[in-house]
Amino acid sequence: MSLLTGVSDFFGLDIGTTAIRIVELKGGGPVKQLVKYAAVPIDSKIAQSDAKADQIKVAQAVAGAISGAGISSRNVAVGLPSQKVFTTVVDIDKMSNDELAKSIRFQADSLIPTPISESKIDWSMLGPSPKDSNKMEVILTSVSNEYVEGRLDMLESIGLNVIAFEPDNLALARAFVAPDATLPQLVLDIGQNSTDIVVMMNGLPRLTRNLGTGTAAMVRAVTQNLNIDEAQARDLIFKFGLSRDRLEGQLFNALSSTIDILVSDLEKSIKFFAGRYNNVALDRIIVGGDASVIPEFANAIANRLTVNIEIGNAWRNVTFASNMQNELAPLAHSFGVAVGLAERKE
Repeated sequence: MSLLTGVSDFFGLDIGTTAIRIVELKGGGPVKQLVKYAAVPIDSKIAQSDAKADQIKVAQAVAGAISGAGISSRNVAVGLPSQKVFTTVVDIDKMSNDELAKSIRFQADSLIPTPISESKIDWSMLGPSPKDSNKMEVILTSVSNEYVEGRLDMLESIGLNVIAFEPDNLALARAFVAPDATLPQLVLDIGQNSTDIVVMMNGLPRLTRNLGTGTAAMVRAVTQNLNIDEAQARDLIFKFGLSRDRLEGQLFNALSSTIDILVSDLEKSIKFFAGRYNNVALDRIIVGGDASVIPEFANAIANRLTVNIEIGNAWRNVTFASNMQNELAPLAHSFGVAVGLAERKE
């Protein structure tokens, strides 16, 4: 959802559940150079609150991160939480761009879950439909006016100029997938309260899903099964993960049902994708977010699905000084949205 075009001086802003992350890049090619970055923690209750007082606190945290990083640009591309955005891929009769815009507006009421008068809508043509030669494939996104305008007001209050809004999951996929990748790649991003699934093929998103579960569900499962508090459960998960031989297998057993549910959802997405795209094989799953640093998590997914697994690296298409490697490597799983936003082509 771009508001301006032709802007080259901007940075990416990810207002996450537990942290605010910002990234500024430079360069026009597929690989860009890191200029500035920053991350500041934020209380998840404040980050997810729509209350005016909490929004002021979020704005102050964003301003602090920008100042701390030394970013001078006022132009910003902002991520929208996937839970707030409806995204779907649809087939529409072949027509010109002008006709398509009118057709989408006309059909939107039957395609999106919120009234068109209360929604901001964006779309992009993907190409010919894989199912009907007389149709073309379009990705459609919508978000409520109220949410976008609230976020816009908050950021303008600290002097920022929002040049684009983009769903977090699409920004993330841009960062995690190689720009020249042609084979289908499934990006799996597991945060605290939700999980994003995006299948990319030939540089374009072909399937997106958002699941209302994340690492918090894993913490709850361990808390209940081992009768310990949440802090202890979280520490054990990120220390021992899904290692069968640690803690006599108790942690693995406590997490198994949660992992099984996730795998079932992944299988459904993979099956749907294969059915729509003539059984083209998935090349790999790229895992990002909190769960990617849980020991043995990626292996557990790989073993259940027999698909190649790769840990997401937000810096894969970014260059930086060699002496920053140790500083940036631990952030590679969590900076995907901010980097992807900064990699946008305006």
